[in-house]
Amino acid sequence: MKKKEVAHIRKQFKLDHDLMNIYDILNVYIMKESNEIYHWERQPFALVDREKQELHMGNFKKLLTGELDQKLFELKFLEEAEEPTKVLLHQALVTGDADEWQDLMLLLVEKMLADAKYERDTVVTFVRGQYFRPTKDRNEEAEETGKDELFAHPFILSSVNSTEQQRKTLLFDYVEREFKYNVIVDPIIKLSSPEQGFFYPSVTDNHSDVNRILYCTGKANEPNQHFISEVLNAERSVTAQEERAIFEDIVKEVAGEQLDTAVLANVYEEIHRVIETTEKEEEPPTLDYTDVERMLTVSGVENVTKEKVERAFQTIVDDKNYEMKASSVIPKFNSKSIKIDTKIATISVSPQDLKHVKQVNYQGRRCILIEVDEDVVIEGFTLNTETL
Repeated sequence: MKKKEVAHIRKQFKLDHDLMNIYDILNVYIMKESNEIYHWERQPFALVDREKQELHMGNFKKLLTGELDQKLFELKFLEEAEEPTKVLLHQALVTGDADEWQDLMLLLVEKMLADAKYERDTVVTFVRGQYFRPTKDRNEEAEETGKDELFAHPFILSSVNSTEQQRKTLLFDYVEREFKYNVIVDPIIKLSSPEQGFFYPSVTDNHSDVNRILYCTGKANEPNQHFISEVLNAERSVTAQEERAIFEDIVKEVAGEQLDTAVLANVYEEIHRVIETTEKEEEPPTLDYTDVERMLTVSGVENVTKEKVERAFQTIVDDKNYEMKASSVIPKFNSKSIKIDTKIATISVSPQDLKHVKQVNYQGRRCILIEVDEDVVIEGFTLNTETL
């Protein structure tokens, strides 16, 4: 699944959108004390108060917001599951019976409650519907547009939201002209910050892929592995943070602990070039040991051999044929995503500008040297330029 495919789906979640229909919504309230379903309610989404519809739409868009492999994870279903969620979800996807869909979703909630303990009262929300996607891009010169022919994509979305108790407040009663102590026992459902959820089916090359599911987590690089394996029956996810750590360890194993910033900048540029040249392909580009060997060699790392990189892969991940997603191992290329932390200051720089930063020895002290094209201004004062 690509970033632009997620973005297209997320954009449809707005009221009165002509490319999105939501048929039913099911809300399930779980009590933390008993870890059981306290109440559930299903109704056609069109009959929900408009104010509530807006809150739910905001929740769904928030759920689908974030970077792939950080907050959004496209997962394959495990084939060996005893009671596979894949079958349950596919049956719920194709049924036209709202009662059957509801019963299947309640079965899924039972799987969520099987061996998990919730710290707070929790609400699980399910919606079913379909969105439409043009079969072709818009042609500005032609009279027809991409919207003249559409593919319908049925879907199921689920969001898990915790609750919190309202704060005790002091109110002033205008009629009685007195101050009152206000206690509201009804909990607030935190729709603005979903904890996790999923969108099924996933999308591959603009087509629904029933063999995969898009899992969403509220905290970056912190997917709920228990939910993924035991509830969704999907493969374990590897976060971008984990893959970047693997890549860094492999490079250290091959090139040593210390690298020149120009060399590191060259490595990032090579990875970025791979991502750009394969942008239109169905699957995101990956890097194996041969790719890493080539990148380190052309970037200026000395004494790099295919055998040395292969051994590094075997040492770090215990699999010489392991492949990493290229987008996961590189910081955001066009933003100041690299942080250089020192006791004196924190410097932010983009991967492509890293070559302009060096660590030098000046009069017996380690210093950071930054090449700039313009005068440096601090608090309105232009700094003097010293010649070393």
